[in-house]
Amino acid sequence: MQRGFARAEFEARTMAAQAMMAQQGLDALLLTTEADVRYFTGYLTRFWESPSRPWFLVLPAQGKPIAVIPSIGAPLMGQTWLDDIRTWRAPDVLDDGVSLLVDTLNSLHALEIGTPMGAESHLRMPLADWARVQAALSGTVRDDARIVATLRAVKSEAEVAKISQACAIAGRAFARMDQIARKGVTVAQVFRDFQRLCLEEGADWVPYLAGGAGQGGYGDVISPAQDVPLASGDVLMLDAGLVWDGYFCDFDRNFSIGAPTAETQSAHARLIDAVESAAAIAREGTTAAQLFHAMDEIVTGGAGGSDAGRLGHGLGMQLTEGLSLIPQDRTVLKAGMVITLEPGIETGDGRMIVHEEDILITEGAPRFLSPRASRDIAAL
Repeated sequence: MQRGFARAEFEARTMAAQAMMAQQGLDALLLTTEADVRYFTGYLTRFWESPSRPWFLVLPAQGKPIAVIPSIGAPLMGQTWLDDIRTWRAPDVLDDGVSLLVDTLNSLHALEIGTPMGAESHLRMPLADWARVQAALSGTVRDDARIVATLRAVKSEAEVAKISQACAIAGRAFARMDQIARKGVTVAQVFRDFQRLCLEEGADWVPYLAGGAGQGGYGDVISPAQDVPLASGDVLMLDAGLVWDGYFCDFDRNFSIGAPTAETQSAHARLIDAVESAAAIAREGTTAAQLFHAMDEIVTGGAGGSDAGRLGHGLGMQLTEGLSLIPQDRTVLKAGMVITLEPGIETGDGRMIVHEEDILITEGAPRFLSPRASRDIAAL
């Protein structure tokens, strides 16, 4: 599969944003986070792991985006479709891009500047520098009215293909679980080996791997793996968030160590039923809240969910992005959205079992991007 995107993809994203900016009376957008910068440029690098340098992208009301970045990033940014790349030598303790960013925005005569301020947004620069930027601007900065979040929520066919590829890679790794997991092997070793399998199957990297193991279920789904040997009767779960060409998959699989008990099998089957119930109504026009209630009716009898909160979320360039499957989220699904369905069941004594799938919303029935799990829990 081809990596990257055609130039037309970025042109379409930019023009769509500019049309929405015109409706909101915005002269420019200021973007500072990895996913937002990459969405409009294709600038893919692991260098964002370093917090030492800020990175800026300015989207004017007309024309191509302008990169305002540390000089170390210029060669890679020069491989994107951008041609206006303004740099400074960073880190600079006295002026780490502040004056260059201010000059860029002021040169555009941008009086109304939007930047993401809603859920899941953050400003990736020192707050002291942000105060200096605001003080020196000719214009003012306000919320972008969720322009960027709205655009990113609906994936293009090319984006869906990358998520599908990530899902296929994780699916092949899960199919090899019998090679790495069995009674007596520690959970920590299984986690290390599973990441290796993901890389062998084609993942670029595995930034997220969570899960748990325990008798009849596990206590939580976010703790680091422990050096505890797997035992007969354990339920082992791995939640895989691997990346291929900058896009995530995010789904899990449960395994019984030895033959499953009737209780474990029943709980697992109900989770699959809950996913199927949500999938039956997951299409354009349905709300996120409706999907929550469809699953919650099966796993809790409509009690309103558990302390875990949501039963799914949006997926794309980030492991979680956009909508949440909770009773309060009235977001209307649109064709092209990629979301997860993630119901969980409490199995007693502080234990639970969780199941997750990745689906693409269409005008009709959704398309499963993750390989669909059987109602019968796999035994190792």
